[in-house]
Amino acid sequence: MAERSFAKEVQKLRLGTGEVFHGEGILAVTKGLLQSGVAYVGGYQGSPVSHLMDVLADSQEILSELGVHFEANGSEASAAAMLSASISYPLRAAVTWKSTVGTNVASDALSNLASAGVIGGTVIIIGEDYGEGASIMQERSHAFAMKSQIWLINPRPNLPKMVDMLEKTFQLSEASNTPVFFQMRIRACHLHGQFIAKDNIKPKFTLRDALDNPNREADKIILPPFTFLHEKQKQELRWPAAVKFIIDHGLNEIIDSSGKNQGNDIGIIFEGGLYNVVIRALQMLGLATSMGESKIPLYVMNVTYPLVDSELIKFAKDKKAVLMVEEGQPNYIEQSLNKIFNDAKLTCKISGKDLLPAFGEYSGQVTKDGIKGFIAKYNPELLDQDELETSMASLSATSTSELDAAIPARPPGLCTGCPERPFFAALKMLEKDYGEIHISADIGCNSFGTLPPFQIGNTIMGYGLGAASSSAFSSVRGKRAISIMGDGGFWHNGLTSGIASAVFNNSDNVFIIVDNGYAAATGGQYIPSSAKTLKEDDRKARIQDAVQGVGVKWVRTIDSYAIAEVKALVQDAMTSDFYGPKVIVIEGECMLNRQRREKPVIARNIKAGKREIKQRFYVESETCSGDHACIRLSGCPSLTIKPNPDILREDPVAYVDNSCVGCGVCGENVHSAVLCPSFSRADLIFNPTAWDRFKYYLRQMVIGFLQRRRDRKRAKVTL
Repeated sequence: MAERSFAKEVQKLRLGTGEVFHGEGILAVTKGLLQSGVAYVGGYQGSPVSHLMDVLADSQEILSELGVHFEANGSEASAAAMLSASISYPLRAAVTWKSTVGTNVASDALSNLASAGVIGGTVIIIGEDYGEGASIMQERSHAFAMKSQIWLINPRPNLPKMVDMLEKTFQLSEASNTPVFFQMRIRACHLHGQFIAKDNIKPKFTLRDALDNPNREADKIILPPFTFLHEKQKQELRWPAAVKFIIDHGLNEIIDSSGKNQGNDIGIIFEGGLYNVVIRALQMLGLATSMGESKIPLYVMNVTYPLVDSELIKFAKDKKAVLMVEEGQPNYIEQSLNKIFNDAKLTCKISGKDLLPAFGEYSGQVTKDGIKGFIAKYNPELLDQDELETSMASLSATSTSELDAAIPARPPGLCTGCPERPFFAALKMLEKDYGEIHISADIGCNSFGTLPPFQIGNTIMGYGLGAASSSAFSSVRGKRAISIMGDGGFWHNGLTSGIASAVFNNSDNVFIIVDNGYAAATGGQYIPSSAKTLKEDDRKARIQDAVQGVGVKWVRTIDSYAIAEVKALVQDAMTSDFYGPKVIVIEGECMLNRQRREKPVIARNIKAGKREIKQRFYVESETCSGDHACIRLSGCPSLTIKPNPDILREDPVAYVDNSCVGCGVCGENVHSAVLCPSFSRADLIFNPTAWDRFKYYLRQMVIGFLQRRRDRKRAKVTL
């Protein structure tokens, strides 16, 4: 189970030499892996490369035919450690994860991998999640690449270039005996296009070959004195070999201006991933065509680390100024350019963050403004004055504050029917009686509980680190802290770093694990405690067994939708005389995955004439008080408001729209919090039986009789 299936699309991976591949960037990258003769692949899901793991999972038949091993790793650290097979054997390997958080998790193994070096081409496909829409802290992968001297590829985002660069990335890794980052931005992951395919290649050296011929090289063990030797090799052998390969194979691109014109005395240097936005900005300024022909020389940095000094010097030596378009901060590349140009005694001026924002994503307008400012400063004759005035006028037409006032805030929230919503509602009710509680939250769907309407959670420190985040309060007597994490975070990191540590240190805190059956936040992938795994194995690793296995004595399990019972159980844990870690497992299947599984079956049954029942909740407008406490306590997207049908009342009434999945949370909230009696449930019966029809008509008769009797009584009172 995953957010979407690629079962049909993966058949495109069978295309051979000369055939045209049409598809999405993620699928094209997978095809590039198979064309490169990769021997094993793995990784951990996370935006924007979650779908790459989904594609690999749906491609297992094709991978098996080629002899490629696929591993859905337990974490990014597990994926990075798996790459050790390429240290002593010529095995091509690729893993993927979300950066920078995934790279942080994998850092220990990555550092050791980069120190020892590799024989087989080793590629880490990282999904760069940077910008205003990112779901993580604002950091770049560039810093880690420099720290460990792992080369960083940032390809121009079109399918032919991405696939070609991926194949050359394996070659670069082997030529320099160094693992390489292959950076994918979210737009590159999901853009569509085409390229001419090649035949898939079986690994020249297989995992079986490695096991049949074990190879041990003592100088690749990460221990002194070999670690100093590794550092020496990085500087004296690997770096020069990488630079030579980059130059010889033209990995970076120079797009020279067409003919001799006014734009040749300036230039623009930019990361390959920013190619589309830079070309679009130049096109809006009338300085480039949609096909990439530019009136200003461009240096496309498809390899952002290491920099190639000789290429940069050659590009800039006859120019009076260059603009470095580098997204994010710090401005690592701009600083390096200053050092390179200074050592080469160039007079070329360098602009960058002085004209472009120091931080944040470079949108089309931001990039256009920066380039325009650069040209206006160093070659204003290139700018069309009419275009300049029109553009400036459009910028001043609407202010940012006006836009903020006009566009309502849309914070992320839990899905309709999410089993975590009733749990957070129960905690909110508990705080009303018990008082405010310090709650350590976690990465995942449960992190949305920190936002309105619940606003529960004081900190988020990392995936699976919710339990460890409250450890400072573990010995305080009289009042306990609560740690919350999902089942995905529990298996990723939480069992060892949080629960086992709490047992070892005899923590008195309360640990709540929300078991929705999947790694829901990353697209609904299977985890050890899912009912079925990727291998369709029915055996289930239970969270309860795992925590008891590390020594937890106080363990309880409860259904998430039983709001009153959840509230009572958490209160019991907070006030229990038992001293030691207390674990509550809140169970309730992810509603999105449940709907993905059940909706097609229900639709087929209805079409085939079989009886099906769908539950819906609704609000009686006549009895709704208009207080809207139900909405404030739930936040369900299917709960909204509509005008009050009573002309004597002004407040709008609550309303349940057709997106309701019948989970019953709103009704449970109303009952548990004693809000109001206006909620009711309706059963929609498709293809009703004769018995269903008889009950319906009988009910209508009884209701009609009671209504007529009520009307007669009203008439008597009126007389």
